Amino acid sequence: MAKDNEHPENPAQVPPTPEEKPVKRYRLRTVIITGAAALIIGAGGTVGAGALYLHQQNAQADADVTYVPNSFKDLLKVYSDVKNNYYIKTSDTKLVTGAINGMLKTLNDPFSQYLQGSDAKELNTTISGSFEGIGAEISQADGHIQIVSPIKGSPADKAGLKAKDIITAIDGKSTQGWSTTKASSTIRGKKGTSVTLAIKRGSDTFNITIKRGVVPLTTVTGELSDQNKKVGVISITQFADNTNKELKKSITSLRKQGAKSFVIDLRQNPGGLLPQALETASMFLKDGQRIMQVQQRDSKPEIFTAGKEYDDGFKVTEPVTVLIDSGSASASEIFSGALQESRRTKLIGEKSFGKGVVQTVSQLSGDSEVKITTAKWLTPSGGWIQKKGLTPDIKVSYPAYASWPLLNTKKVNKPGTVATDIATAQKILNLSGAKLTQTAGYFDSATETALKAFQTQQKITVSGELDSATKTALNNYVYAQATKSDPMLTKAVATVAAEK
Repeated sequence: MAKDNEHPENPAQVPPTPEEKPVKRYRLRTVIITGAAALIIGAGGTVGAGALYLHQQNAQADADVTYVPNSFKDLLKVYSDVKNNYYIKTSDTKLVTGAINGMLKTLNDPFSQYLQGSDAKELNTTISGSFEGIGAEISQADGHIQIVSPIKGSPADKAGLKAKDIITAIDGKSTQGWSTTKASSTIRGKKGTSVTLAIKRGSDTFNITIKRGVVPLTTVTGELSDQNKKVGVISITQFADNTNKELKKSITSLRKQGAKSFVIDLRQNPGGLLPQALETASMFLKDGQRIMQVQQRDSKPEIFTAGKEYDDGFKVTEPVTVLIDSGSASASEIFSGALQESRRTKLIGEKSFGKGVVQTVSQLSGDSEVKITTAKWLTPSGGWIQKKGLTPDIKVSYPAYASWPLLNTKKVNKPGTVATDIATAQKILNLSGAKLTQTAGYFDSATETALKAFQTQQKITVSGELDSATKTALNNYVYAQATKSDPMLTKAVATVAAEK
């Protein structure tokens, strides 16, 4: 993401005189909004997450530090004592970094962070470029690293990671107490390399090894529904640089194919660029209708409304429904909330993630930055969804098997043994057509016979054991079934088709 001073069309702010008070405005060209607490996992070009990001000009940052409270004298004295008297020589960088991190830690806010070097560069890289990694967004949760949402079609998504999964270890190293920055830098890597994550899902724990790859670039895909050829189903995976253009193109194409109504699928959408959330939402609203509000401390909310400045006059007046789930966050919640409240569009699925705060990013010396939570964003009516999420108008859950734990591909289970993985495998075998009556986790002869039949069907080595290849095939089978059987989409299509 570029800085303001790199864009001559965005004139820099003039430092305020002593009589003036700086007016803080959200200049949308420089703002990012994404799903949760920290970084989208990937190498070489993904953006940090949080909520709104606004890069302040250096002049403004300098103006903000002219006053130093007397209490900082103690801080400077400690710095001087350590610098001059500590028995081992210390660096200024180390001491200052510790002081800043300590100050931010007292806020008890996982969204406020100090970023240096590659972490700062990663935050500022546009999400429109391709990147290599596993393609999942993470946050901090009770001292652990939590999956907010895997990006659709990414290695993380294909491997079966889900929103709310807890990463307890990465390549055998416990993540207890880790920052999202550290977790992200540990997980990311080059295409073709692998990373092993220890996952806690509810009461189940398992390991999963994911091969890193290129995360999809296209953010919008659309096709006519198999259930009803007059309904166009449009999936938005995140709000990136060209999402508005891709959405217009998809809607135009589907109209030509005969679509008379649309389902907008925002499930597992972790967010993206705020301008894109505003521009896409504006397409579905009448000019002047509210999209969202932003409220800073001790200030009245700033209201954003639909209009040609966002949508260039391109409007969608056909009936629309929106799909959301627990992986729908921030920018996708802005879009969904705008349509739900201003257009009375029905939201279908599960409650969304609930990310309703704003971070401002300020440039410090060198290549470091600090981001702190500076505001709330609100729905058109003024509602705050932080930790609450958006409630769907029609609640529809995923199939039960979609929440089954992934099989641990690192461990082999043999006949005659008992294990949680065996119980899960027995359920998957029954899902594939087997008729096992014993699914409590004992590897009996009936399970061995069903397993061999599955291995033959999948054209993998017929070992009669739950080895790595077999567990991978079983995991992939569940993923494929979840993709084919989609009760949320079925309901959304039927609902929008009935509207006039």
